[in-house]
Amino acid sequence: MDAELQESFVEFVDSRSSALLRTAVLLTGGDRHAAEDLLQNALIKAAGRWQRIDEPEAYVRQVLYRQQISRWRLKWRRRELTVADPPESPPAPDATSAAEARLVLRAALSRLTARQRTVLVLRYFEDLPEADVARLLGCSVGTVRSTTHRSLARLRTLAPELAALDPDPGRAQPPSRDYSPVEVRP
Repeated sequence: MDAELQESFVEFVDSRSSALLRTAVLLTGGDRHAAEDLLQNALIKAAGRWQRIDEPEAYVRQVLYRQQISRWRLKWRRRELTVADPPESPPAPDATSAAEARLVLRAALSRLTARQRTVLVLRYFEDLPEADVARLLGCSVGTVRSTTHRSLARLRTLAPELAALDPDPGRAQPPSRDYSPVEVRP
C-alpha cells in the first residue's frame, strides 16, 4: 500500500472506528473483546483491498455482518466462565435512566441467539429493510420477518421494563383475547 492509500485508510479508521465498534458490540451481544476482534478482522480485510473499495464503510459493515454470520453458523460451543461464588443479582433497574436502560437492553440482547441479535441489529440499529437483511443473511424475507417477530417477543420477555420506555405509549395495543360471550341484540 502506498503512502497516500495508507493515509486514507488511517483517516478512515480514525473517523469511523467508534461507530463500527458500536455495531460490532451489538452484533456480538455486548462482548466488547469479541467485537474488537470482529472489527479488527474486518479492517484487515479492508486494508488488503483498500485501493479497490468504492464505499469503505459499507464494505467494512458487510464484512462485519458476514463474519458474525460465520461465527454463529459454526458449531463451536460457547465457553462459560466459572467462578467460585455465584454473581449477585443486579438491583431492579430504574426505567428513567437512559444508561440503565441501555444496560438492560444489552443484557437482554446478549441472551438472544446470535441469529436473533443479528437480525435485530440489522433491522433496527442499521435501519435496513427486510429485503436487504434477507440478502445479507442469505435467507428469505419471510425468515427475516419471523425471526424479527420471535426476537422482539423474546426481548419483551427478557426485559419487560423496557416497555416503560416506549416513546409512543398511546399506540394501539393488540386486541386482548377475551373470548367471553357477548350478547348480540338485533
